[in-house]
Amino acid sequence: MNKIFEVPLYAYARSPDQDTSSPVRHKVIVIGAGPIGLAAAIDLAQQGIEVVVLDDNDKVSFGSRAVCYAKRPLEILDRLGCGQPMVDKGVEWNLGKVFFDDRQVYDFNLLPEGGHQRPAFINLQQYYFEEYLVNRVRELQEAGAPIEIRGRNKVEAIGTHPDHVKLEVETPEGSYTVEADWLIACDGAGSPVRSMLGLDFVGRVFEDNFLIADVIMDAGFPTERWFWFDPPFNRGQSALLHKQPDNVWRIDLQLGWDIDKEREKRPENVIPRLKAMLGEDVQFELEWVSIYTFQCRRMEKFRHGRVLFAGDAAHQVSPFGARGANSGLQDTDNLIWKLKLVMEGKAPESLLDSYDMERIHGADENILNSSRSTDFITPKSEMSRILRDAVLDLSEQYEFARPLVNSGRLSVPCTYDGSPLNSADALLDGPARTRPGSPCPDAPLGDEFLLPKLGDKFILLTIDADAPDLIEEEGIEVTRLALSVKDDPTLELKRRYLGDNDSAVYLIRPDQHVAARRPTYDDNQFRHAIRRATGKE
Repeated sequence: MNKIFEVPLYAYARSPDQDTSSPVRHKVIVIGAGPIGLAAAIDLAQQGIEVVVLDDNDKVSFGSRAVCYAKRPLEILDRLGCGQPMVDKGVEWNLGKVFFDDRQVYDFNLLPEGGHQRPAFINLQQYYFEEYLVNRVRELQEAGAPIEIRGRNKVEAIGTHPDHVKLEVETPEGSYTVEADWLIACDGAGSPVRSMLGLDFVGRVFEDNFLIADVIMDAGFPTERWFWFDPPFNRGQSALLHKQPDNVWRIDLQLGWDIDKEREKRPENVIPRLKAMLGEDVQFELEWVSIYTFQCRRMEKFRHGRVLFAGDAAHQVSPFGARGANSGLQDTDNLIWKLKLVMEGKAPESLLDSYDMERIHGADENILNSSRSTDFITPKSEMSRILRDAVLDLSEQYEFARPLVNSGRLSVPCTYDGSPLNSADALLDGPARTRPGSPCPDAPLGDEFLLPKLGDKFILLTIDADAPDLIEEEGIEVTRLALSVKDDPTLELKRRYLGDNDSAVYLIRPDQHVAARRPTYDDNQFRHAIRRATGKE
């Protein structure tokens, strides 16, 4: 068993808050030291905002859990200062293969174009991800950033007020009370915070069960995503195989609805299933076994006054498509810059309503794709199964059928079409992929790349266009990044941002989503766009 599960990363230590006569007020408290809670806290600390993370655990999560991290979240993690350790340790992959019965029907490439710093996906056990995030917290603490993690601090009760949130916290040395101007709940799918506030999910629970097994073995399978429909080793069901670091392989096996979960998790029942898949001669050992049921649900609202929900606490999807942690990281990326502006008095509190709107849009998109995947993978009628199998047969020979195959449409970043923060698109013949609301695609700039240059502040990106080097509008500073198509011999910058135009000017939000674009700089229009992007219009 991996020793990482046994070592406290943020062991309990008595806090000065436990010895005060009245509750100490903090700027932000994050509940949950999983990937989403730690990402939110790191982002806050990097912005200079004091934050305390509370968790009833003191170690990494047991088992690999979330293992697939997409290109966009890796780019977010780069801005948080921990993307490179993820990529260095992770297993990179772009290629996936789909099998039906005992034959491969087709393969696909998730990043067929060049000019990106990060791969389409990496596979990495969640326990490593959490370790790297905690390491980043320690780096920030050493640099004097206002961030603290309190292990074995379990929140037992929450009281909400117009200007703060009050929490009762249980520790090994008794309970204490603490307050926060803002509370971010990242406490997972079973969110105690959600229960304490009397809130619930809406959506579907799918009647099926899947076995997850982390298997340690020295196998010759390539670094690809392999998905089987109705394989000989799991008839009438599906299977998934992924490679992780340290010779750990993730195997998912569909089991059906009416099963004894505890019985199915026993090694004497798991091992024969794995041998049927891998072969009798393959030597392996089990590291972790779990059984999960699909749920595609979300809260009706992610913001409740001064309590903000993110990640699995706000929404759940099936694991096929790698939309859980990936979408949670996009939640915090959307939220923190807005919260910072509100706390600094540079934006109205209503700006936080756009977090609710934009990320509910993202959650609904994920739930739709995840539900369709699950319906395709687990047909619930004979007619649905016949149709599904016909599509799989056709996909082997005919390319038109392949988009209809849904073995888990993999996570892609959300475009916030219709967001109130977007300005009307005046670059009418610009590339669709960089319209307002879209996440900025990366592009090569000689030996460098575009996204690291955008950073986490408002940027005025000019491509072969004139503009001021600095704009200040109602307390918001926007810095110019001046580029030319000559900076990129591959012309990917032109293809992704100019199209058929000779020049372009983009207003980029701190989360690297496009807020506005024009062929040339117009001072009045861009000042309006800045106010709109900060919730003032």
